[in-house]
Amino acid sequence: MTLAQFQLKNEKGLNILALGAHCDDIEIGCGGTLLKLFEQYPINHIKWVVFASNEQRKQEAIDSAEAFLKGIDNKEIIVLDYKDAFLEQSKFEIKAFFETIKKDFDPDLVFTHYRNDRHQDHRLLSDLAWNTFRSHLILEYEIPKYDGDLGIPNSFFHLSSEIANKKVDILLESFVSQQGKHWFDKETFLSLMRIRGMESAASEKYAEAFHVRKLIM
Repeated sequence: MTLAQFQLKNEKGLNILALGAHCDDIEIGCGGTLLKLFEQYPINHIKWVVFASNEQRKQEAIDSAEAFLKGIDNKEIIVLDYKDAFLEQSKFEIKAFFETIKKDFDPDLVFTHYRNDRHQDHRLLSDLAWNTFRSHLILEYEIPKYDGDLGIPNSFFHLSSEIANKKVDILLESFVSQQGKHWFDKETFLSLMRIRGMESAASEKYAEAFHVRKLIM
């Protein structure tokens, strides 16, 4: 997609595809950026897809997505029930699902996982996003974790303090099942956004960062 084409589509409202392997991935990786886009651009349609869940986490994911997408009329929230850490075992089914999305939906922006993420589920979705949406603008987001696999991103979205805190508040309120994990807290999420804000000289301190492999100007 060229920049001119992207701007032309923006006039009609953005079509956004957000992909997450697990129930809180989209929110952690690009939740602030999505909230900022919702403030600054008309949204024609957003498709929010989570692949691995269980009964408890599925409801948390739906509640969180609804909170992030509040005020967006044309939205589709899909939470599938593949097993966490075993997406590779279902990659042919998941690839077919990607093709179904592509058949009915032409996104201006695709949010997916970082290609060098250490989690196998994350890598699979990143590969399938690129395999399926070759001519689209794809932003690969990052997920902090014990593996210590954060890379050197090359694209930044500056966030206001209000948006950064709103993102974290929704995360903590929605995903009650994760609050016992040592990394799932306000400090973790704000700290990463603060570091990325420092790296990109954000005026209000915070930013989310992405890896962009190909951008046609």
